[in-house]
Amino acid sequence: MQNKWAVSLAIWVSMTLLLASPMLWADDQDISKVNGAIRVESGRHVGSVETVNGSIDLGDAVHAEDIETVSGSIDIGHDSTVGDINTVNGSVTLDRNTKADSVETVNGRVRLEEHVEVRGDVTNVNGGIALAKGARIGGQIENVNGKIELDGGMVGNGIKTTNSDIEIGADSRVDGGIHVEKPNGVNFFSTRRKPRITIGPNAVVNGTLKFDREVELRISDSAKVGKIVGATPIRE
Repeated sequence: MQNKWAVSLAIWVSMTLLLASPMLWADDQDISKVNGAIRVESGRHVGSVETVNGSIDLGDAVHAEDIETVSGSIDIGHDSTVGDINTVNGSVTLDRNTKADSVETVNGRVRLEEHVEVRGDVTNVNGGIALAKGARIGGQIENVNGKIELDGGMVGNGIKTTNSDIEIGADSRVDGGIHVEKPNGVNFFSTRRKPRITIGPNAVVNGTLKFDREVELRISDSAKVGKIVGATPIRE
């Protein structure tokens, strides 16, 4: 009887360890959990990665399809390629040279490191969005609250916000203009604070800069911008 229980215990432990091991995930296999974090080891090729309550951490040089969680951060290692990235409550960080189709979060910051490429839009509601040098977004940046920063990055289809400060740093480029919308009823109390919009040295903003609310707009003398509607710039 003891031997029988010992064998059963050994089998149970072995199966538990095997199921927990990410190295068992076959190439192109989807990874899905309800509760708990997911870690994909560097160099793996997998399908979609999804959990409900837990963070998702992809190593370096990982190829994956869509990445999604409800409550948890998403971190993608350098030189990786993924599809759409989506979380509700959690930050998103893409390390250098990584490529993604789009990034969306509701509550959490988004950080794109050097030479990251997002083919579509980067959106959130409450949280900052930051692009390091050489990072590129093919679509639009959109949020409601949280600073938007470009440090030598590029945006292909404009920036839209309601309450955020925007800093277009030196040598950054935005095609498609900038639009600061008027707050709706939900954001009524945010109207007392004027967003600060800064266009740095040698930065380029092509398209209309449209402001539906009062802002503080500062533009470097060496920057190039399109038509300005709704604000008087301070030249520096």
